[in-house]
Amino acid sequence: MNSSLCRTAIAAALPVMLAACASTVVDAQWRSVELPASYLRGATVMVNCEAADVVLRRICEDRVTADLSARGAVAVLAAPGTVAAAQPGVVDMQYLPAARDSGAKAVLSMTVGASTAAVSQGMQLSIGGFGFGGHSAGGVGVSAPIGGGQVTNGYSANGRVTDVASGRLMWTARASTPPSSDVNAQLADLSKTVLDAAAKAGLF
Repeated sequence: MNSSLCRTAIAAALPVMLAACASTVVDAQWRSVELPASYLRGATVMVNCEAADVVLRRICEDRVTADLSARGAVAVLAAPGTVAAAQPGVVDMQYLPAARDSGAKAVLSMTVGASTAAVSQGMQLSIGGFGFGGHSAGGVGVSAPIGGGQVTNGYSANGRVTDVASGRLMWTARASTPPSSDVNAQLADLSKTVLDAAAKAGLF
């Protein structure tokens, strides 16, 4: 395909791409058959956010803590130095000792990472690179925007609820937000969307 046809095809696809990515959505969700009704209502929950940047982690933890409190749970954070390094292939088990010490019923972990990018002309690019629990997965999209332009990121969040007593994963969901220059608003949307999904799944 020559460059002119390529540009025409991309331009034709843009309305569909933008419509599909216009709001924060839940991409996937799983619920254990052992999950009791209203499992987190009034419960103490240890919150943990995982992100490449400290600022993303702190914003995420503040948002998740506030959203949990609004739903009647008691959110706590692990004390510094009480969480061991994650073991490959073991998801969130490193938080359980600190959670037990704090009297938490469950651990709510949220992994946040950039999943899409957009340039100022409106073209969205897949950049992949999302993972948790010592594993990551990446995808290959267009390597550079056509014609230049400012790049903004869209983020994804994978939320997971683990039962402290048994160590079992009880519920998990993944949400994504469209590219934006307002990262704080994106993380707020991700936290609310994930916890709204948890509420619909019967956790509160």
